[in-house]
Amino acid sequence: MKLNLARSRLLRGALLLTLAALGTTSTTTAAERKIRVTTTTSMVTDLVQQVGGDRVEVSGLMGAGVDPHLYKATAADVSKLQQAEVIFYNGLVLEGKLTDIFTKLARTKKFVYPVTEGVPEKKLLEPPEFEDHFDPHVWFDVELWALCAQTVVKGLSEFAPADKAHFELRGKEVATRLRALHEWSLKKAAELPKDRRILVTSHDAYNYFGRAYGFQVVSLQGVSTVTEAGLADMAKLVDFIKKNHLKAIFVESSVSPATLQRIAKDAGVKVGGELFSDAMGTLGQMENGYDLGTYEGMIKHNLTTIVGALK
Repeated sequence: MKLNLARSRLLRGALLLTLAALGTTSTTTAAERKIRVTTTTSMVTDLVQQVGGDRVEVSGLMGAGVDPHLYKATAADVSKLQQAEVIFYNGLVLEGKLTDIFTKLARTKKFVYPVTEGVPEKKLLEPPEFEDHFDPHVWFDVELWALCAQTVVKGLSEFAPADKAHFELRGKEVATRLRALHEWSLKKAAELPKDRRILVTSHDAYNYFGRAYGFQVVSLQGVSTVTEAGLADMAKLVDFIKKNHLKAIFVESSVSPATLQRIAKDAGVKVGGELFSDAMGTLGQMENGYDLGTYEGMIKHNLTTIVGALK
């Protein structure tokens, strides 16, 4: 009798320990599970990682050197978007044909967000050559990009309300870092006299940059890279460069440099360097002490390159 009672107590104790262990495992797994997020451009990917931290698992569709204007989704991309729990994209038609996919996914009640929805319409630019659309390259004004971070906070918080405080705190930290980067950019640009702040590039990706940091921006192509520049446009740009006695013009990482190199030769100026426009560099790719695969590194590399070549 005593033996059976002792054995019963042992079995009951073992069962309680097993249940406790299972409960602990289940809780740990739930706490450690990351939100599956799919993003488009490398700038959006970086922003979501900064806000989400260790609570998100981010998969970007577009890597270094990829032109989002021309990007076409693969079957693997569509599958990745369907499996994602939250989707962030730039918006303002930057991603071209992908926009239709995002619209359809949003109708299925998925958590789909264009990060630029956080930018007030009055702060958006609408160049005449980009008919019926706003200029999508808002990340080149660091203050505007900080507003986009709030859209990320909103999206992640709506999907995971229990983590809202965590995302809001990280969002404030990101905004603080971006304000510091904006101040750095203003000081760096001020190293150039105003009459030398003329930036000639492949396409109109730098309109927000020009407005924010006091540059006149002149490009060979319009806001989109879909159409190619004609001979008349090339000749006109050569004349502009000569007339303004520019020291350098700049190629872009996501646009073929051949045409700009030809213009530089015809105008008798140097190519001042390669700038990042619609895509960042590869993470860990260092230059001038900056990681070109991060948003901050990209911004600092671009300004350092521009100021150095035009001084």
